[in-house]
Order: sequence, then C-alpha cells, then structure tokens
Amino acid sequence: MKVLILSTFRKEGGAAIAAQRLMHALNASGVETTMLSRHSLPLPFWKKRWGGIPSVMERLRIWLANGMSRHNLFAIDTACCGEDVTCTAAFKEADVIHLHWINQGFISLKTLRKILRSGKKIVWTMHDQWPLAGICHHSDDCIRHQTECRRCPLLIRGGERDMANRTFLRKRKVYAEGKITFVACSKWLAEKTQKSALSYGHKVLSIPNPIDINLFRPMDKLAARRELGLREDAVLVLFGCQKVTNKMKGLDYLMQAMKELQGIGVVLVGGNSTEVTALLPEDIEVTPLGQVSDMETMAKIYAAVDTFVTPSLQENLPNTIMEAMACGTPCVGFNVGGIPEMIDHHENGYVADFKNAKSLAEGIRYVTTKDNAERLGKNAREKVIRCYGEESVAERYRKLYAEQ
Repeated sequence: MKVLILSTFRKEGGAAIAAQRLMHALNASGVETTMLSRHSLPLPFWKKRWGGIPSVMERLRIWLANGMSRHNLFAIDTACCGEDVTCTAAFKEADVIHLHWINQGFISLKTLRKILRSGKKIVWTMHDQWPLAGICHHSDDCIRHQTECRRCPLLIRGGERDMANRTFLRKRKVYAEGKITFVACSKWLAEKTQKSALSYGHKVLSIPNPIDINLFRPMDKLAARRELGLREDAVLVLFGCQKVTNKMKGLDYLMQAMKELQGIGVVLVGGNSTEVTALLPEDIEVTPLGQVSDMETMAKIYAAVDTFVTPSLQENLPNTIMEAMACGTPCVGFNVGGIPEMIDHHENGYVADFKNAKSLAEGIRYVTTKDNAERLGKNAREKVIRCYGEESVAERYRKLYAEQ
C-alpha cells in the first residue's frame, strides 16, 4: 500500500507539522508514505516564486472582490486556482490520497474533482473548518444544516457575499464526484463536520494528530533554563504560536490575566515576539525568544517553563498543547474547540472560561502552585503517551486505509 500526503506547506504552521509527523509515523509502522507540497512539485522555478503563481492569483481575486481591501485576505480561500497534482508520478503510484491543509493556491476545486474521479481512496484530515464551509477557515457557528452559504461576515462588500455561496455550491458538486473519508483531529470538529451539508454521504471520523514522545519529553528544568538564558528563580508562563500578533491567538487576554499575577514572567515564542514586547505593559516581565524552528530547542523551552498558556479564540487540536503536555508541562486554555478534549480540568491542566482573563489568571495560579505542578505534569505526559503517541495514531490510519 502506498499513501500520498498532500499538504500546501511542508514545515510551516501546525497543519504542515502534523502532516510531517503522520508521514514519519506511518513509515515507521510499515506504510510506504510520501508527501507532496507546493514547493516540492516538479515545476519550473518561475512558477514557484512568491509562493506559487496560483496562490498570487487567488489572493488577487479575493482582494478585487473585496473592494481592493486587505480585510481578511488570508482568512478565506476560494480554491479557484491550483496545481494539477494528478499528473505527477507520486499521485499515479499511490493507492491512497491523503489530503491535509491544501489551500493558498495548492489544490483547486477543479483538481479536487480530478482526484475524486481517479478512483483512489480519498482521506481528508481537517485542520480547520474550510472543507465544511464556503470560503472561511474558521466559521464559528455558521456551519449547521445549511444548503447555502450566503451571509459570510468575512467579506466587507455585501454584494460579493455570493462568492461564499458560489464556492459552497461548487464544493457540493465536486464532493459528489466520489467518496471522501473526513478525519477531524478533534471530536469537536467531527461533530461540526457531521452537521455540515457538505459531508452528507461521506464518512466522518475523529483521529488525533500524532507526536514523537521521545523528542518531546520531560527534562531537567533548571538545566534547560540555564541553557536558554531564562530566569532560574521565577515562575515562567509560555505563550507561543506562529505569529504572536494574531488576534485569534489571544495574547491580549494573557496580558490582562498577568496583571492579576505577581512575580510571574512571560516567555514569548513566535513571529513578531520581539516587536510586540515593546508594546506590552512595563510591569510585566517578558522574554521574547523569537521564531523557533528547531524542535529539540522547542522541547527544551516547554520543559523549562512552568506552564503553557493558550488563550486562543478558535482551535482544533493544537500541536502546542500536545507538545507541552508531552514535556510534562501542564497547560491552561480556554474552553473552546478541541482544547477541553486535551486538557482535563484539574487533572493535567486547567480549562478557563471562554474569553475570561480572570479565569485564565486563576488557571495559571492553579497549575503553578507547588502542590499541583508535579501531579499535573505527570498526568499530562501520561495522557499524551496514551492518546497521541505515534504508534497508536498510525495504527488507526492503517485500519482506515485498509477499509474497502
């Protein structure tokens, strides 16, 4: 059996990292698996510049349709442009085509139709809600039993809201060309998927992303802090994401919570972390570490801090929570998306009330209390081994691929 994973990016972002980890886990379990991304396609150099011509064309179309505004420019995708991966040798040789995050000009709906018509087994791991909606990646409560998608709040020009509806209807026609097994990384997203009109007639499952528990592991906290140049005598809270300035990641809520906590420092990891530090209140001690791409270094950062806090306003099954827990670091997050499936309240972390900075502060205080920290960290590590280890996740996919 040969499996081809399709992912827009190979290393950038949580979805790409999850796809990479799954590929390694499957290969280790004996399933021959390869990955095809936008930059690994056999294309001439000029077609790969600026992230690919189809990606530029799609952004241009959205920009023009939205009154030449950058408003939500990367929050939506129409899949009007893309590359024809069905012509590649990797596609032709594969028995299973496993889609992951395929937007920003990688796989168009036209190519998706060709994939479905190929007769190969199609599995689609969903890292956000785009496969279920018209054009948006995070649709909040829009997805119900709708048969249309007319009132998209992400477009500022009311007359252009038909773009969402047209894409929704195109998706419905394309999905009818074959059978898709939708795999949600969380039970929360699986429930959303089952309610969507676009999943009608297709199979829906919930399988989490895998993690390498040998890479992300507990380490000596004091030694890790010395190596990273972090304070040895303070309680440290970690906040990290691809871009810390992304409003959906909730840094503002964390800063509000920190005002109620004394003697606790914040470690920032991610793009713009150095720039945003200058804008934060002076009475909050902040250490920016910038963008960290080396996973061994990232594991040391998780092990060095006392808690990882994710005040995200929308999440599926965050890799960051999984990584921190694997390192024996308890987490605090809002009660949203798949977060409460990962964090067991008062057992391995703290689930705070949604958009409540005071509750977030209570959670940080709870998990960093000396009487709780060791117990929570141990439970966190045990849950990751039990639920998200590479072997167990790979075995679930092996069974899925083998189904007729």
